[in-house]
Amino acid sequence: MSTHRVIARPAAGSPASPSVSRDADTVRSFLEDAAHFPGGHAEAVAFPRSEADVAFLLQQHARVLPIGAQSSVTGGATPRGELVLGTAKLAEILHVGTGSVRVQPGVSLAALQEAMRQAGRYYPPAATYEGAFVGGTIATNASGAATFKYGSTRNWIEHVTVVLASGDVLDIERGAFHAHPDGFFEIVGRRGTSRVVIPTYRMPDVPKRSAGYFAAPGMDLIDLFIGSEGTLGVVVEATLKVKPDEPPTSVALVPFASEATALEVVTTLRRESVETRRLGDPRGLDVSAIEFMDHRCLQMLAEDGVDRKNDVAFPPGTDAVLLIQIELPPGTDAGRAFDEIGGALEPGAPDTPLVRFTRILEQAGALDHAQMAMPGDRKRAQQFFELREGAPSAVKQRIALAKERVDRNIEKTAADMIVPFERFGAMMGVYRAGYERRGLDYAIWGHISDGNVHPNVIPRSLQDVDAGKEAILEFGREVVRLGGCPLAEHGVGRSPIKQALLRQLYGAEGIAQMQGLKAALDPEWKLSPGVLFPAVR
Repeated sequence: MSTHRVIARPAAGSPASPSVSRDADTVRSFLEDAAHFPGGHAEAVAFPRSEADVAFLLQQHARVLPIGAQSSVTGGATPRGELVLGTAKLAEILHVGTGSVRVQPGVSLAALQEAMRQAGRYYPPAATYEGAFVGGTIATNASGAATFKYGSTRNWIEHVTVVLASGDVLDIERGAFHAHPDGFFEIVGRRGTSRVVIPTYRMPDVPKRSAGYFAAPGMDLIDLFIGSEGTLGVVVEATLKVKPDEPPTSVALVPFASEATALEVVTTLRRESVETRRLGDPRGLDVSAIEFMDHRCLQMLAEDGVDRKNDVAFPPGTDAVLLIQIELPPGTDAGRAFDEIGGALEPGAPDTPLVRFTRILEQAGALDHAQMAMPGDRKRAQQFFELREGAPSAVKQRIALAKERVDRNIEKTAADMIVPFERFGAMMGVYRAGYERRGLDYAIWGHISDGNVHPNVIPRSLQDVDAGKEAILEFGREVVRLGGCPLAEHGVGRSPIKQALLRQLYGAEGIAQMQGLKAALDPEWKLSPGVLFPAVR
């Protein structure tokens, strides 16, 4: 029977004098995350190996910043004087079951997926960056390319063990604890009972949300910690759902002469795939992910030689490119896939997913220049994925050059927003108009199958950064108006612009409710102060 009242327990075992390093070089390596957020400083870095170590460190230190692979792009893993609690030593895969895997938070996605391959399983919602740690993906409710089919991390978490700021430990199984009808949980620990009041704001109804604390009537307690960015507790163990053998997949790289045509094809592929899954049609088209790159992305890839390096060429006049992952029926190998595509336009061709896909491209005038990685051709598929990752890398390189040559205060200026897909075309118009009205250079790429893209400024001056931030706040207001979320998959972290977007989304009252919730679980404001919203103590 589920309940709103949860009894915490002491940490298991005894702390084994967790390693705490004050070595200057070691500490320096933890002062900056992938956001290159300025001003990182810390006195020490700790490397716990057990939940008892984590509890001990939390009890001994006034301010603690839990971090994973330092892959945050929001400054969420940049210390501001806290003890850095690194989870790299908590990296065991504890148990692989038929439909689940139990892991520690420092397991990387690459290690997880390799273990799953060896066991004949796979973890579908893995984020794009395989170096990310499982704990970090839980902390941000991370999403990957295949959210369109599989949803975000939240959907795949069955159990977490969390060490609270007090050192008390919660074991939370999905379905075991639900909020009281009046909207609260009670956490019973060694210091007494804390009433945790759930915020009353309404979260956007979109498949990706990494925007502060989850809140809903009757919500499951496990969802409060997923996406909380290390501000409510430290996840020291998690059980993830997994699926049996990964299906054969073909990856298509398709150039289009117009962005509008590309969007029409995405609309068709989404509709066909949703219907396939609804009907369980073995002949239906089942697309798990569609990635998008615009014309400016392609220019940068050509300038940097990323297209040539990956043996990819686009015809003159290409305006947009889609990278499409198609899941195929069991047993589909490269030879069968090649035959189906080659004969798809012939009279009497068999009705298969790849035949349907080929005909959709033909009708859109996009078939002739499409390139395919057949099932099992991991090398060619990887080249396509590296091409896609070349877009954010190209922007980072240009920002670094501008910092060096123009102004060291120039920084990454980008949005991570999602709208209901039926409003995606309109929102793309808003992105472009907002940047162009300010005379900004920019590029747009991302997970178009979810309605989630990343409009990035390519700054030439500090004024471009300021103008870009102004545009992003404008975008956020429009995204909210359209029923979307201005913080889709990267979280909030310490980024002032993302914290401003969070305030836009929930209002001052919503932020105050979040702060009240944090204070109930972390009254000393010990965990990750300054992440999600400015520290109040």
